[in-house]
Amino acid sequence: MIRQPAVAGSFYPANPKELSAQLDSFLHTEHESSKVKGLIVPHAGYIYSGSVAGEVFAIAEIPKQVILIGPNHHGTGANIAVSGADSWATPLGEIPIAIALRDQLVKEISTLSVDDQAHRYEHSLEVMLPFLLRRQPELQIVPIVLGQLSLTDCLRLGTALARVLKNCKNEVLLLASTDMNHFSSAKTSEKLDFMAIKAMTAYDPQRLYQVVQENQISMCGVLPTVTVMQAVHDLGARECQLVRYAHSGLVNGDNSSVVGYAGLILK
Repeated sequence: MIRQPAVAGSFYPANPKELSAQLDSFLHTEHESSKVKGLIVPHAGYIYSGSVAGEVFAIAEIPKQVILIGPNHHGTGANIAVSGADSWATPLGEIPIAIALRDQLVKEISTLSVDDQAHRYEHSLEVMLPFLLRRQPELQIVPIVLGQLSLTDCLRLGTALARVLKNCKNEVLLLASTDMNHFSSAKTSEKLDFMAIKAMTAYDPQRLYQVVQENQISMCGVLPTVTVMQAVHDLGARECQLVRYAHSGLVNGDNSSVVGYAGLILK
């Protein structure tokens, strides 16, 4: 089964030439790319968050296998859902699923369900794929979306992912997909977003969850972010570095109601 794109032509161009040109305009950095254990990347339409996402993808070496974890915006399907497809289609070509890795994760993590309904309309992982494929032509993926989980659920899932990956012969990158606060003024959003970013750069996933809850920050991918931070910490990561922050008002000029975007690397 091939998972078809849900947001090509809206969140990003459906035309391959147009998409490739846009990706190339975003994938630039003054820094040399280096190995990282994890990424935290925004998932809005490219016109808004593409420059932030592109800088993160440009600075990181992308191995052949990537586990992507994002929020389930639609709320359908299992709470922890991995795609059962054989590949995901993009305007730039099909990306195969890392089937052996997916099967091992499903075998060893009892809370992980194979559920394609959860992925059918979800954009949070799909928008990552053209960037990843542009950086790694031999890409294989394991897409996972999360529903309503507790802090304990996320930490346990992160630890379980790390336990499987410790026995994996191949290099695997973990990616958390998230936007930051939604639909407050630019001033308010920046204040709230940097409260969350402070917890991230302090490498404190539990504090991140608490800050988001206590301050009602509408960070849609906080659960994937906590999960990935925990997983790569168990795999040896100790640094979480902010690459770039921006918000939608910087693009459309409307600072009365913005969405924030933060890109970070974990190493």
